[in-house]
Amino acid sequence: MSETTRTRMTAAERSAQVLAAAVGAFAESGYAATKTDEVARRAGVSQPYVIRLFGSKQHLFVAVLQHVCARIEDVFRSAEIAPDADTAEALRSLGTNYDVFLSERQLPLVLLHGVAASADPEIGEHVREHFGRIYQLIVDRTGADALHARRFLATGMLLTIMTAMQVAGPDAIELPWSRAVLDELQCAVEL
Repeated sequence: MSETTRTRMTAAERSAQVLAAAVGAFAESGYAATKTDEVARRAGVSQPYVIRLFGSKQHLFVAVLQHVCARIEDVFRSAEIAPDADTAEALRSLGTNYDVFLSERQLPLVLLHGVAASADPEIGEHVREHFGRIYQLIVDRTGADALHARRFLATGMLLTIMTAMQVAGPDAIELPWSRAVLDELQCAVEL
């Protein structure tokens, strides 16, 4: 009889596993429709364990939002910006890196669900805080003024929405209107 060796996960590993399952569940169903039972099933743990880790569905969703926004910040921080780059060049570098975020399809979906759930005071507080941090990071990394930072964020949100609709990003369904929008954005970047 052979002995099966099982390795036990640490609390941090189990928490990360539940968080990853929650990202998928919330990306698919949004805040209101996602049940902690579904997160537990995806993570292979019990629903009471999910609540023990995060306290409530609301706190779990906030943790997921923090994870997603931290990923956006990481993407922008990792952009290679030449020390002598002007603002336009620096913004193009950030935009190129934004494609990384969009390719991780669940992340833009969770971000949009977070914006949609912002009427909840605690969720809204976190969404606004993180959006402000992302805005400030754009300004700090590129030297952009308010107008150019706003345009960059507006374009990023348009691309996020189009990725959620599957008309931009990986496996995009090409439609005439989406192609026209994406072509115009590409031309604007090349200017």
